[in-house]
Amino acid sequence: MSEGRPTPEVGWFSALCDDDYEFLGVPEPKLRSSWEHCRDIVLCAEDQGFDNILLPSGYTLGIDATGFAAGIATHTDRIRLLLAVRTGEVWPPQLARQIATIDQMAGGRLRVNIISSDMPGQKLESEARYQRTREYMQVLRQLLDGQSVDHHGEFLDLELDPPGAVTVSGRCPPLFFGGFSEAAKETAAAECDVFLTWPDTVDAVAETVEDMRARAAKLGRSLTYGLRSHVIVRETEANALTAAQHLVSRLDDDTGDVIRGRSLDSVSVGVDRQTQLRQMSDSDGFVEEGLWTGVGRARSGAGAAIVGDPDQVVAKLNAYREVGIDAFILSGYPHIAECELVGEHVLKRIGHAPLDI
Repeated sequence: MSEGRPTPEVGWFSALCDDDYEFLGVPEPKLRSSWEHCRDIVLCAEDQGFDNILLPSGYTLGIDATGFAAGIATHTDRIRLLLAVRTGEVWPPQLARQIATIDQMAGGRLRVNIISSDMPGQKLESEARYQRTREYMQVLRQLLDGQSVDHHGEFLDLELDPPGAVTVSGRCPPLFFGGFSEAAKETAAAECDVFLTWPDTVDAVAETVEDMRARAAKLGRSLTYGLRSHVIVRETEANALTAAQHLVSRLDDDTGDVIRGRSLDSVSVGVDRQTQLRQMSDSDGFVEEGLWTGVGRARSGAGAAIVGDPDQVVAKLNAYREVGIDAFILSGYPHIAECELVGEHVLKRIGHAPLDI
């Protein structure tokens, strides 16, 4: 299935939301989110040859992604910057100017990960929240494509010309988006460029890709598909399994529950699926060969890791490739140490390049 498709893109993750540990659930001051630490993660990822870096966003956790993206844009030369934006917290005309400005600072290397979030302190039901997200994505794309807006929707009612600031390409950067409810999938099919899914069994990922292809085709669209997953790679399988157990060796379930509950997105269809995977796993935490669910004991989002020796990890990535995945956003703990290991043991074994979207 991978024949005729683009060379896969392999990205990394900068822990802007206080999500870096040696022992999962045990905070360490040196691994807390800060400009210095998160900058060093990005620079390590660029040095290792990763194509893209996700800059996550949270209201209660860590540091601001948009401000960080502007700063790191001038410290990097090659790596693409995937800026996460929580739509409940921004005004589209303002966001369009920010994106255009940061893209100029990055020399055209900016992408945008749209998150359908609530406004901090307020809550919308899922369908209404995704309707707002859809309207925001429509208006944002029009403005960044240099088009005037005449939009009269449920959440946005505005008429205005595009901002004076424009992206390097003069077009809206690629919009990444993920979600598993019906409202989320319909929003993705209509508005995004890259649909991101969380770690799951290969068969389940295949079903998600086929489902989204059908939804997009009904609208005359086609999407690119990406997978967000943790990874633990060591020279031998035994060492990888030891590293996985080391990661959770000081974690108790009560602490894990608290950490998972801190996220504003801790209750969703996608999170429920990650919980289900843990319940389906064997006594060692594996739900299928190479897919370990232990990370999800203390994480509300992507809750599984690809675990194994270099050949096993590459084989797992290739299995996801075969069912339609063209972009990977990987991470591991601690983020700099695992970034170097993945760079050494995985990136050198696979052909990869930034997606041309």
